[in-house]
Amino acid sequence: MSKLTADIQANLDLFVAETKETHLVWGLRNDEGWLACDSTEFENSEIMPFWSNEADAKSHNVDEWADFEVLQIPLDIFVEDWMITLSEDGVLVGINWNENLEGKEMEPSDLAKLYL
Repeated sequence: MSKLTADIQANLDLFVAETKETHLVWGLRNDEGWLACDSTEFENSEIMPFWSNEADAKSHNVDEWADFEVLQIPLDIFVEDWMITLSEDGVLVGINWNENLEGKEMEPSDLAKLYL
């Protein structure tokens, strides 16, 4: 059962705590690349969602995202490489989206700072 709730800040805190413990981040990828969609919070912004555990990522691997594969990313590569690249590309990160697709939308550099 998911630990994610309607409390967006708590879900962000859970993301940081769980990924520090497991050293893994989870995302969805298909033949065209990693899942990215339009931000609901920021106009004209693309967002790439990530989860702190496989089960929560899998719960979103349905409907229009059913053709994606749930894959892990080592935390060190995620923080040291991905956050820089996504920031340079102007892509936001969506953290631990709950069942209603609600989650913290933030700049990659702000997320990376939470690991310092």
